[in-house]
Amino acid sequence: MPFIEVTLVEGRSPEQLRALISGLTRAAAEAVAAPLASIRVVVREVPATHWAAGDVTIAERATDQQGGTP
Repeated sequence: MPFIEVTLVEGRSPEQLRALISGLTRAAAEAVAAPLASIRVVVREVPATHWAAGDVTIAERATDQQGGTP
C-alpha cells in the first residue's frame, strides 16, 4: 500500500489540493502498479511562520520581498 505524505505552506484552494491528491494517486498507481484503492495520500499544511530555510521563515521572506520588515 503506497503512502504519500506531502507538506505544503498553507494557502492553496481546496480545488488545488484535490488536483494534487488526484495527480499523486495516479502517478503512484502508474509507477508501482498499485490499485487506486490501496494508495493513501496525506496533505499537511503549515503556516508560513512555521517553515524556514536558512533561519528565515517563508512569511519573513515574503515580507522582505514586498519591501517591508518582518
